[in-house]
Amino acid sequence: MPTSKTIKVTAHAKVNLTLHVVGQRANGYHELHSLVCLTEFGDQIHLSPGAEFSFQVIGPYAAGIPVDDSNLVVQAAKFMAQTHSKSLDCQIILEKNLPMASGIGGGSSDAAAVMRALSQYWSVPLPNVDELMALGADIPVCMNKGLTLMQGAGEDVTQLSPAPNWGLVLVNPSVGVSTSAVFNALDSKQNPPMQNVEENCVDIAWLGDQRNDLEPPAKAMVPEVAAVVDEISEIPQCQVSRMSGSGATCFGLFTDIKHANAAAERLQQAHPNWWVVATKMV
Repeated sequence: MPTSKTIKVTAHAKVNLTLHVVGQRANGYHELHSLVCLTEFGDQIHLSPGAEFSFQVIGPYAAGIPVDDSNLVVQAAKFMAQTHSKSLDCQIILEKNLPMASGIGGGSSDAAAVMRALSQYWSVPLPNVDELMALGADIPVCMNKGLTLMQGAGEDVTQLSPAPNWGLVLVNPSVGVSTSAVFNALDSKQNPPMQNVEENCVDIAWLGDQRNDLEPPAKAMVPEVAAVVDEISEIPQCQVSRMSGSGATCFGLFTDIKHANAAAERLQQAHPNWWVVATKMV
């Protein structure tokens, strides 16, 4: 029997601390080598029993979010119901706190969260990696907490370490970046992978020496990205400043949440139109 209680699951923001593009497959998928973390801050999935399926989006970034089958949350929910021969007898509310198409895995994380919620609701297992990949390449990594190495097109996910007690500031300049356009603008799709990731993943100095290969083309296309990365890096306590994913969200890495909170306050005061959040890894 499904639980009678409302289930609340956080759809954590996904941050690519590094993103090395190391190849491209014949099917167009890019081969990636990326160190990923999830954050405490994110969207929220609220799931409660209902006579029939309903889906609603609320929150500061609800505008423009589809509520039909084009939404990954709906696709993931229907996939879970079909896989486990269940009636989709629930109401799902997505509280959208993350900007759309911003390089921090919003849609993929939402899909991962609704599958975790339905797994709990029906007491059924989660899909395997191949099934997750069929829904979205970023979904498997959104299932793992701690520092995770993502390889391949997203299907090869290895948990490396519990989350360090670092602070993060996430900043989006309120502009959009086309993922496909950024990938297409890459000078090279055969770049060096990270070295000795497992031994070094909690070494901030090592992290600072890594890259996001999508950052240069994104900066060329959207100058605001360069402005954000530069401004974050100018904060004295900032250890690493980099773009996440294909942008436009960038992050600043700090040794603790206290410094991250102070940095976020400084950035928000200077740029009221930027989306700025201080958070921790999970």
